Amino acid sequence: MENNDKQGAQDKGSEDCPRIDLLTKNTLALVLAGGRGSRLYELTDWRAKPALYFGGKFRIIDWPLSNCINSGIRRVAVLTQYKAHSLIRHLVHGWSMFKKELGEYIEIYPASQRSSGDWYQGTADAIFQNLDIIRAECPEYVLILSGDHIYKMDYGDMLAEHVSRGADMTVCCLEVPIEEAAGSFGVMSVDEERNIIGFEEKPAHPTPIPGEENLTLASMGNYIFNTQFLFDVLEEDARNPASTHDFGNDIIPKIINKHKVLAFPFRDPKTKKRAYWRDVGTLDSYWEANMELISVEPELDLYDPTWPTWTYQPQLPPAKFVFNDDDRRGMAVDSTISGGCIISGSKIDRSLLFSNVRLHSYSEIEESVLLPEVIVHRNCRIRRAIIDRGCEVPEGTVIGYDVEQDKANGYRVTAKGVVLVTRKMLGQREGYS
Repeated sequence: MENNDKQGAQDKGSEDCPRIDLLTKNTLALVLAGGRGSRLYELTDWRAKPALYFGGKFRIIDWPLSNCINSGIRRVAVLTQYKAHSLIRHLVHGWSMFKKELGEYIEIYPASQRSSGDWYQGTADAIFQNLDIIRAECPEYVLILSGDHIYKMDYGDMLAEHVSRGADMTVCCLEVPIEEAAGSFGVMSVDEERNIIGFEEKPAHPTPIPGEENLTLASMGNYIFNTQFLFDVLEEDARNPASTHDFGNDIIPKIINKHKVLAFPFRDPKTKKRAYWRDVGTLDSYWEANMELISVEPELDLYDPTWPTWTYQPQLPPAKFVFNDDDRRGMAVDSTISGGCIISGSKIDRSLLFSNVRLHSYSEIEESVLLPEVIVHRNCRIRRAIIDRGCEVPEGTVIGYDVEQDKANGYRVTAKGVVLVTRKMLGQREGYS
């Protein structure tokens, strides 16, 4: 909907499109946060991908949750499965500020074999195994969200179009380069009214957008369902022994010929072009997305007071920089430094440091991402690296200057030359995430 149409719906409502605040109030959001993120390798050995740190002080899960709260959706459930302890701890510490008696909450739905002896077999099965809980909440609409993407979105716009167009299901989508989508995203074809007429899950050769041969229309993994329709399709799917019980593989391809399934393009509200969205699902994309944030005017604005990103914030002192000698100067340029950090006589250039990082004298950090509680001892040189939480880098260590030496040291080096270092690679005790 255009902005003026949305404002009108908010002010007065209509038979076809009620007020958006009523739509969001009658919506239950389900955030799928059980994924491992295997292409992140050792970075997700001890945490689910949605629990991975991002942006200096946040975790990935904070983005879909913040989008819900900022959109006025205050009934939210997070579905967990793979190595969920750090994710659950984060949700308990940072997202427990709502009052159920006021009709608002963020709850955790752990995989608990409620309807069978199996763990979640697919995205659709994850919802199906919690149908009894969803029924008890009596939502009019169910918003299903992927818990592992970075973006800002007002879900109210999507809800308004879903209702005004009389859709049974709406799929949020965006234009993606074909080479990026191949084997990675569900892609769709639409008619002139954006009704979905074809859907393939992670095809090797995605169908291009007519007139845009280098682009394809990819699913973001965000869906809106009319609640009873969702119940019906999930119950039918559960009875099908040939199904993989996945929305992309099974549900969407089956229903598009018989039901109204709408594609909703995710656009920047100001420019009307493709909005910022990152799938940080590989080490290179994770490093690049964090590096984007240190630019002068990053596309993702973390400083926007109108759309805050909420998170758990421990009480930490400000970052501190000490020593100002010519050969021993604590300084950072073109970088983001979080609370609790102490930069003691070291130089940081184009890097992002999470909370409580400690750098000792004469070290140099360049184009790197240091997760919380990393300690870098004296005379270290680190370039184009991701240093996992709690690593203690020994004195004199050199990372990112010699690919063969990095590999010989047991570090993981990506195709683009980014080096991942974890505690296990340094011979230190692992497990805390």
